[in-house]
Amino acid sequence: MKHNITTRSTLASLLIVLSLMCSSALLSFAQQQNAPANVSAQDKQAIAAFEKSVKDYVALREQLEGKMTKLPDKSTPEQIEAHKVAFENTVRTARVGAKQGDLFNPAIAKYIRMTISNEFKGKDRQELRKMVLEADTKGVPLRVNYPYPDNKELVEMPPTLLLKLPQLPKQVKYRFVNRHMLLVDRENGLIVDYMLNALP
Repeated sequence: MKHNITTRSTLASLLIVLSLMCSSALLSFAQQQNAPANVSAQDKQAIAAFEKSVKDYVALREQLEGKMTKLPDKSTPEQIEAHKVAFENTVRTARVGAKQGDLFNPAIAKYIRMTISNEFKGKDRQELRKMVLEADTKGVPLRVNYPYPDNKELVEMPPTLLLKLPQLPKQVKYRFVNRHMLLVDRENGLIVDYMLNALP
């Protein structure tokens, strides 16, 4: 009886180990599949510089938000809106000299255009263009430090594309407006930067 219990225990342990090994292998495979292929040293440098610039922006906006009066636990819609506007104005003031291309510099813009072109071909590209170009984004300003209008459609990035693009902190998000790509603050809605003709 004791021998059978030991055997079952050993088998259970082996199954757990095998399961962990399989999970690890699958995760590694998924990461390899999602990683951009044949990224040159120059592109890696451009990605690293862009991601650092985005993190610098996030650090600034977090610092500024930390100095603001906190919203009460049971905030009214009016209080939430007022806080958003105050936060927006605070960040705009701190970034008064910000201009297009500060984050989306030519090197990273070239890499992003190439990535989108390589990721979406044929029918996939047609469907992406249709989704983006038919969205109600007319009137969204292509201006750094201006808010993305609340009444305009938010065009999400396809998940397959997000895996290939430089990674963003949770505070900011990519957006398509027509063929152009914007970097938008999730909370205050400010357009942090934009690049033209991202979509082929």
